[in-house]
Amino acid sequence: MDMAGGLDLDLVEISPNANPPVCKVIDYKKFLYDKKKKEKEIKAKASKVVVKEIRLGPHTDDHDFKFKLKHAEKFLTDGAKVKVDVFFKGRNIIYKEKGEIILLKFAQALEEVGKVEKMPKLEGKKMILIIAPKKKNK
Repeated sequence: MDMAGGLDLDLVEISPNANPPVCKVIDYKKFLYDKKKKEKEIKAKASKVVVKEIRLGPHTDDHDFKFKLKHAEKFLTDGAKVKVDVFFKGRNIIYKEKGEIILLKFAQALEEVGKVEKMPKLEGKKMILIIAPKKKNK
């Protein structure tokens, strides 16, 4: 404590459970500043996950299906996840099987650029499928 006081620095306890306790003589304000700076740097380097949403119906026609498929393929190659949902309006809920078939067909068509992260699941009036991009080999 006398050494820390003489150097105008702080005595920081690193490991209180050790025998004897481990302490370090440092400038505590600078230590906190450096720690905060490192955390900010790590946060900046972390990749942000973007989720793009595509909505289909249980009676989506072939042309519309291909059109949306092309968009989903572009999203996956750009590195975004794709959330595909089939929305059932009113009494269309009786066509659950058609919705599941459309989603599985969609996943199969995107097999080269993405992998299924979450299989089709009915949540209320929506049946949802999530596709994540495949890792690029460099």
